[in-house]
Amino acid sequence: MDSGNDRKPTMTSIKTGPLERNLALTKLGLGAGTKIVAHSLANIFRGEVARDTADREFYARQAQVLADELGRLKGSVMKAGQMLSLYGQYFLPEEAVQVLSRLQDDTAPVAWAVVAPVLERSLGPQRLAELEIDRTPLAAASLGQAHMAVRKSDGLRLVVKIQYPGVADAIDSDIKTLSRLLMMTRLAPRGLNLDAVFSEVREMLYREVDYGAEARFTEDFARRLADDPRFVVPRVLREYSSGQVLTTSYEEGVSPREEAVRALPQARRNRLGFAFLDLFLTEFFDWGLVQSDPHFGNYRIRRGGEGGDDRIVLLDFGATRRFEQRFVDGYAEIVRGAVLVDRERLLRGAAEIGLLSGSFPEPVLKGFAEMCQMIVEPFNGPDDPRTPPQLRTPRGEYRWGASDLPMRAANVAARNALSVHFRVPPREIVFLHRRLAGVFIMLATLAAELDARDLLLRRLGIMAPQQ
Repeated sequence: MDSGNDRKPTMTSIKTGPLERNLALTKLGLGAGTKIVAHSLANIFRGEVARDTADREFYARQAQVLADELGRLKGSVMKAGQMLSLYGQYFLPEEAVQVLSRLQDDTAPVAWAVVAPVLERSLGPQRLAELEIDRTPLAAASLGQAHMAVRKSDGLRLVVKIQYPGVADAIDSDIKTLSRLLMMTRLAPRGLNLDAVFSEVREMLYREVDYGAEARFTEDFARRLADDPRFVVPRVLREYSSGQVLTTSYEEGVSPREEAVRALPQARRNRLGFAFLDLFLTEFFDWGLVQSDPHFGNYRIRRGGEGGDDRIVLLDFGATRRFEQRFVDGYAEIVRGAVLVDRERLLRGAAEIGLLSGSFPEPVLKGFAEMCQMIVEPFNGPDDPRTPPQLRTPRGEYRWGASDLPMRAANVAARNALSVHFRVPPREIVFLHRRLAGVFIMLATLAAELDARDLLLRRLGIMAPQQ
């Protein structure tokens, strides 16, 4: 859940009714239609280079107008806009993806008067009287916001997450309106069927407004990690929770981006980075259960003493996804093929999960294999000549903070026109890679230096080679 809202103006109301939300988006769509006509007419008189520049500027303006309105509406339509930034990399203009992705971090809180009735209905006056709640939000997001609280009887510090009113009821209407709006603004290519994308977004939204399910996932992760001293998971207080309110213990920690974390000795940052990576591999390969939202607000670092013992606080399990064993096995084959430089194995795994089809031409298959083998670069052997030498320490560890791997992999994809064939990948891929990208960013932020090859090989069931 996003934080830092002291710099953003507080909203005093939310458009909660389907009619007023549809009117707001329809008005936006009509305005976009007028701008499209004007832009198209102007393009007649522009040269090719000027037309390309004008198109880019136009897409950016259209996306910004859309993002601004989604931010004001909050709720499911804003969350849907966030999710579109994930899928959009496959079919939206780059400028639109950049604008929509900022919805992840730029969320204004709403006034206490808006969320207080939800809290009162959910907990009742007797339970509510047991708590002293700070009316200034600790953090705000698209579907709800969190407030600090203290239980009066024992001083236990809590976090109370309150869902915005009308969020769940508006999901279906919001999705229909947003899908029409995406076409009206011409941000999506003509003829591209996005039914599967919006179906997935709808399903994800219903999961994220189910605070009962989030409570169960939080308790599940707490149980699974109870004996691992590297992690802290908040305790759910069921007596102060409901379908629209989730109350957990408050867990101390600072953002991984804080200077105090970046200033930790290299060895301690390495241990934190290794723990982040190990957790992701465990979630996917061992549990088939992944917290798929890698937002930095979902993690805190609780620093230990001089000797280390730093711990990672894990927050917000609303975006947790289960992966079928069939998908995990197929994806593992892709990774095994990439790590072992076995192209046939890699392509077989990709076909098993529906990522490849038999109609793909040979250059595309070659480019895809090249990209996959590049992506596993951090897990190459210490002496592997394919790894740029500047990204290895003298001990053979991979320098995550210095790596330009995402850019190089993107260049391979662009050079081989992979986006033409991989228009919208299986939905599992989108959310898995969302978290995977988050792991890369986290390790880069920590400037971790790791030799994690054996860690991955063990997860894949491959006997690590003797050094």
